[in-house]
Amino acid sequence: MHIHVVPNRGSPPTVLLRESYREGSKVGKRTLANLSSLSAAQIDAIRAALRGEALQPLAQCFEAIASPSHGQVQAVALAQQRLGFASLLASKPCRERDLVLAMVAARIVAPHTKLATTRWWHTTTLAEDFGVADASEDDLYAAMDWLLARQDTIQSKLASRHLSAGALVLYDLSSSYFEGTTCPLAKLGYNRDGKSGLLQVNYGLLTDARGCPVAVSVHEGNVCDSQTLMPAVHKLRDDFGIEQLVMVGDRGMISNKAIAELREIDGVAWITALKSVSIRALVEQGQLQLDLFDERNLLELSSPDYPGERLVACRNPELARLRTHKRQELLAATEANLEKIKVRVDAGKLSGRDEIGLRVGKVVNQYKVAKHFELAIGENTFTFARKLAAIAAEAALDGIYIIRTSVPVAQMDAPQCVRNYKSLANVERAFRSLKTIDLKVRPIHHRTANRVCAHIFLCMLAYYVEWHMREAWRELMFADTDQDAKTSRDPVAPAKRSKAALAKAARHTLDDGTPAHSFSTLMAELAGIVRNTCRTPQAGPDAPTFKVVTTPNAQQQRALNLIQQIRL
Repeated sequence: MHIHVVPNRGSPPTVLLRESYREGSKVGKRTLANLSSLSAAQIDAIRAALRGEALQPLAQCFEAIASPSHGQVQAVALAQQRLGFASLLASKPCRERDLVLAMVAARIVAPHTKLATTRWWHTTTLAEDFGVADASEDDLYAAMDWLLARQDTIQSKLASRHLSAGALVLYDLSSSYFEGTTCPLAKLGYNRDGKSGLLQVNYGLLTDARGCPVAVSVHEGNVCDSQTLMPAVHKLRDDFGIEQLVMVGDRGMISNKAIAELREIDGVAWITALKSVSIRALVEQGQLQLDLFDERNLLELSSPDYPGERLVACRNPELARLRTHKRQELLAATEANLEKIKVRVDAGKLSGRDEIGLRVGKVVNQYKVAKHFELAIGENTFTFARKLAAIAAEAALDGIYIIRTSVPVAQMDAPQCVRNYKSLANVERAFRSLKTIDLKVRPIHHRTANRVCAHIFLCMLAYYVEWHMREAWRELMFADTDQDAKTSRDPVAPAKRSKAALAKAARHTLDDGTPAHSFSTLMAELAGIVRNTCRTPQAGPDAPTFKVVTTPNAQQQRALNLIQQIRL
């Protein structure tokens, strides 16, 4: 018997099961069955049976003995390849470089302590693909020491990639808390994590105008923002060789003292903002007239108090309404609590100037509005009232902020100054990713200063890779793909997302109906790609194995293709 295929013009071929027979000296053929309705796989199975091959269920042919997740590891490794990340760490391959590459990838995929990392990465293909399957916790610590010794070289390479002469450089400071008390960097200071009473370490991040990280510096936990600025400026000029630059920092970072020092350095300009007390002084001196905002939301002025500088005043009505509403809520909440104390005093349940003052102090300081109340405390009396004139004066400045810069107008107009100052939000976004969302730099468990510095630098390098992955995946995530609109929209008005981004957020899907993702959920989607290790059933432990990677679905393949498009 055999299978005979008969071509049909314009139609699928006819597939027949036929056999040959002999009548005397003649050989003939007869049709036993028409197989045209069967699938190609079924027809191939019949062919195999006719050849005498033994057929059995697929599950009896081989078994999968391991199925570690692979897709998310593949995406990170591919991103590192596109970024030339290995050569960024060291020009020549070495064991330490492989370990750092693996730790950076692990920090992006699933951040853990170093000990937990050496156990976790065997649940994925990371340990095998990066050649670190036999690495111990001590090996990782040794690689961190190697990395820290190369920090200046690596950061210089990053600066040469992403910063050029006259570049805009964003700088800000954040902090993370410690577990333990032995590290010399651990100090009590202004805690940005809401962990008052815990030791912490401060670290400053330098990025380009887009928020792509270039360098990180680590400081003791009680160092104030402005003290870290000038070392960062000298690093940019002396270590990175950038003679001309524009530093962008918030009002707490670029202080008057720092500006005095910046004036002495040729080629360094700055963009910052005035504090509210300085804005109020300009209004009281008549140098800023609030009625000018009746017809516009941005104006440029100069002041003898700021020689050689430009002041760009802005008023955001939405921000003004928000601050006014918040102030009224805080005042009302404070009044309600003060009224409770007054009722107790009037009823004779609370007496004594000191005791009453203690209770009142706790209330007015709870919402930081003590300056807006007139308080009268006696031995057995207590009254309070709002300072209406002071409240009105403060409310008049609601929504007003002033950008302060030394950049000449020929180099940067007023709207661009505002946009560049607001680009500090990119650094804040980096801190959120580093600290909470993805990379989880905190809490810090290391005991020595060098290990803390190496840990934070490792997290910065992980964010460098993640930043490029996020940019590549914008169209798959809830992120706005219309980045060019930022350069033309009103710099003072509240930022608005494009219609496409709003549609993604409302539907939770992309235009093709597939789910829109966050970075973490897209990584989880890629984790569905696994690499199966297979062998013959009931084979011994030394039996040969082979590997099969599951075929990516359409969205997984699209994500991997976008990573392939990463460009420096």
